[in-house]
Formats: sequence, structure tokens, C-alpha cells
Amino acid sequence: MQKKLIITSSPHLRDRASTQRIMQEVCLALAPAGIASVILFGTNALKLIAVSVITCVLCEFLYQKLTGRKVTVSDWSAVVTGLLLAYNLPSSAPIWMPVVGGVIAILLVKQCFGGIGSNFLNPALAARAVLFVSWGSIMGTYPDPVVVDTVSSATPLSLIAGGTEVNIMDLLLGKIPGVLGETCKIAILLGGLYLIIRGIIDWKIPVCILGTTFVCYLLKDGAQIALAEILSGGLMLGAFFMATDYVTSPVSNLGRILMGIGCGLLIFVIRAFANYPEGCSFAILFMNVLTPIIDRFTEPKFFGEVKKNG
Repeated sequence: MQKKLIITSSPHLRDRASTQRIMQEVCLALAPAGIASVILFGTNALKLIAVSVITCVLCEFLYQKLTGRKVTVSDWSAVVTGLLLAYNLPSSAPIWMPVVGGVIAILLVKQCFGGIGSNFLNPALAARAVLFVSWGSIMGTYPDPVVVDTVSSATPLSLIAGGTEVNIMDLLLGKIPGVLGETCKIAILLGGLYLIIRGIIDWKIPVCILGTTFVCYLLKDGAQIALAEILSGGLMLGAFFMATDYVTSPVSNLGRILMGIGCGLLIFVIRAFANYPEGCSFAILFMNVLTPIIDRFTEPKFFGEVKKNG
């Protein structure tokens, strides 16, 4: 039987070399945040990053070998997942935690649904959510980056929620408690801008997420709090590196704008009105689930399509 020709919206990423180049560029963009985390939190940050990446690559390799599938670790997607997973862990996390997270991200979220291009959730974010729900006390312990062996301190989001003013320069430089990849906002901005300039990601999703969150807080609490909110927590890391995932984000321009606005609104609602100061991970995961619906209603019309009467 003749196979049907399936026409879908761009991007048409099918070539392994193209995927490999994109993932390598993402790794390069993530490097500044990783270097900053090691400077701020010490060698334990480097250990967590290394274990996370190795676990993700090994899980993908072994699963594909055991199931007789084509081994695709050379496309670097597992490396990106490992980096993002590690960046969502606190520096005080035990070494087994990125191992458990890597197994969840690669085996349960990615490979069980068919591998790259078939997962409906961002693997690193899904793993982070499971780890947070399962081991909340560990995931919610954030050592001070200046003296990593001391008792954990309150995060900027907790301080803002409690009415305490935070230093904007500290937020930019990363002199704040938090997970490995979210603290130094300058490093995240450098990586995000690099991806936009190189054409690896579309600016619409991160700009709409940050813009929507900022406007909501501007109307509620004023400019100072609004700026502090977008520079706190995992908002920037999520906006530039996780919400823009090709597989789990809409393909059309309108769809990306809607996803960005939806993420921003959910982040604002969770942070401002729920009993949880973060919200970025769950907002992106929720919009990941809605992506097929957004694609369905925003897919571009075929050239020359005639509108039906009535």
C-alpha cells in the first residue's frame, strides 16, 4: 500500500546532523551558567553536573541497545537533558539524585514515548517535578552560594513573598540561594541571547513569558517587585532553555506567543496566589500538555486553500 504524504508545519528537523548541531549549540549556550554554578557553589556542583550528564547518556545508550533500536546518543540530546536536569538541582543534593532524575527523564519521559521528537513533556522538567514531589526537603534546601557549607538560606522568591526587598545586582550576579543553573542571571541571559542570535530558538516564547510575568507583577506590586520576580527562581532558565524545546512547544508563531503568554500567566498565578513561591516548572509542563491543542487551532492554512461556504 502506498504511504500517505504527511504535510506538517515547520520546522522539519529530520537530519541527525542538524539535530546534533542544534544540541551542541544549546550545550555551548548552557556553558556560562554551568561555569557560574561551579564558581558559586564549588566542586559539588561540577560532580552533580557530570553525574547527571553521564547518567542520561548511559540510560539512552543502554535502553536503545537492549531494545534493538538505533543508538542516537551522538545527537547530544541526552547531554542537553543531563545539563538541564543538573541545573535544576540544589548544590547540596546527594549524588544519587541526578541518577534517579536521569533515569526518569530518559527512560520514562523520553524513550518510553518513542525517543527524541515523540515525548510530550520536557524530560528534564518532568524529572525535576517528580524529584521535587518525592524529596521536597532535599530539593527545597538551598545553601548560600558564598559559603556553601552553611545552613540553607531563604530564596529570593521566599523573601519577596515575605515582603523583604532583594538586591537586583545580587540576582544578576548569582549571589543568592537557588538551584545550580538558575542563580547567575547574567550567565543565563548570555546563553539565551546567543541561541536567539544564532537562530536556534525563537524569541517569541521567552519574551512573552518574561513580558507577561513582568506586566502582571507591574500591575499588582509595581516595577521593583516585577523586575525582582523575573530575575528570581528558575524563570529565565525555563524561558530560554526549556519552554523553547522544539518537541514540546508549538510550531506556529501565534502558537508560540500563546504558549509564552500562558506560561507567564500561570507563573504569576502560582507565585502570587498559591502556597508555592516558584511555579515555573509546573507552568511550562502544563503548557507542554496543551501544545497539541494550541497547534491544532493555530496551524497555518495551506496555500491556495478555499474557504468553505456556510
